Amino acid sequence: MYKQLNQKAWLLVLPVVALVAFNAIIPLMTVVNYSVQETFGDNMFFWAGVQWFEQVLTSSRFHESLLRQMLFTGLALAIEVPLGLIVALSMPRKGVWVSVCLVTMALPLLIPWNVVGAMWNIFALPDIGLMGRGLNALGIDFNYTRQPFSAWFTVVLMDVWHWTSLVVLLCYAGLVSIPNDYYQAAKIDGASAWSVFRYIQLPKLRRVLTIAILLRFMDSFMIYTEVIVLTGGGPGNSTTFLSIDLVKTALGQFDLGPAAAMSLIYFLIILLFSWLFYTLMTRNEAQ
Repeated sequence: MYKQLNQKAWLLVLPVVALVAFNAIIPLMTVVNYSVQETFGDNMFFWAGVQWFEQVLTSSRFHESLLRQMLFTGLALAIEVPLGLIVALSMPRKGVWVSVCLVTMALPLLIPWNVVGAMWNIFALPDIGLMGRGLNALGIDFNYTRQPFSAWFTVVLMDVWHWTSLVVLLCYAGLVSIPNDYYQAAKIDGASAWSVFRYIQLPKLRRVLTIAILLRFMDSFMIYTEVIVLTGGGPGNSTTFLSIDLVKTALGQFDLGPAAAMSLIYFLIILLFSWLFYTLMTRNEAQ
C-alpha cells in the first residue's frame, strides 16, 4: 500500500533556509557587482565587463599564489589524513583512557586561529622559541623569518598540529560505530590485522574519510589567519597563499574590481575541487 509522505516538516526549516540564503546572496551579489565594474569612490561605477577576470586569469601573481595554495593543501591532506587515521586506530576503545585521549585530541581544535598563529610564532622563533632555538642548537640552520623552506616547514607543521585532531575524531567515531560482529567473524577466520583493516575498517570508514578530506580540503584551501599571524605571507612571497593575496589586493591595494573577480574565481575553484573529490570518492557507492 502506497503511503503518502508528509512534507509539512519543510515549513519549519524554511525560515532558516531563507535567513541563510539572504545572508549568503547579498554579499555574493555585491562581489559580483564589483567584479564587472570599476569604481573611483563616491558610489560612481563604470562598466568593465570581464576585464578583471581576464586580468586575474592572465596574472603571473595569481598563478603563483594559486600554485602555492595547491601545494600547501596537497601537503596538508597527504600528512593529516593518514596520520589522523593511524592515531585513531591506535586509540583505546574502552576504559578511562578513552576520555583522556578524546579530550587531548580536541584541545587543538578549541584554540582560536589567531592564537594558534601567535603561539607558533613564538614557538618557532630562532632566538627564543623552543622549537627554533632547539633546532639551531642541534646544528640545523632554522629561521622561518628569512628562509622560505623553514617558513613552509613551520606553516605545514602548525597546520598538522592544529587540524589532524579533526581527522582523528572523525575516524575514531567511524571506528567505534563498526559492529563487533565483524571483528569476531574475522577472528574466527584467522584474519590478520592488515586484513581486518583492509576489508573491514577501511570500507566502513569510506564515508567518514570522504567527509574528513572534504572538510580539510576546504579549510586548508582557505587558510588565512594562522599564516598571516605567523609569517605575514613571507619571507618575500613564499607563503603568500591565494587567500592572503586576495586580501592584499582588496585591502592593501584597494583594487576592488580585481579582488572581486579573484574572489569569484577562488570560490569556483573550491567548489569544483570539492565536487571532484566527492564524485571520485563516492562513485562506487551507487553501483
